[in-house]
Amino acid sequence: MKLKVIIHEAEEGGYWAEVPAISGCATQGDTVEELLANVTEAVAACLSVDLEEIEVSENDKVLELVV
Repeated sequence: MKLKVIIHEAEEGGYWAEVPAISGCATQGDTVEELLANVTEAVAACLSVDLEEIEVSENDKVLELVV
């Protein structure tokens, strides 16, 4: 899966980034390298779902999709 990430320079120093394809997915870092590591973690967190918090009936199917 490829995602576009928009990197901004933060006014207070460092950088922040947003992932427009995932609503609310944003992070920050002091360096570009730190920011990229944080973006990877942020995307994983934004896309993770805890099935214990979702009502799934016995007739429903849960699939994992790799894109």
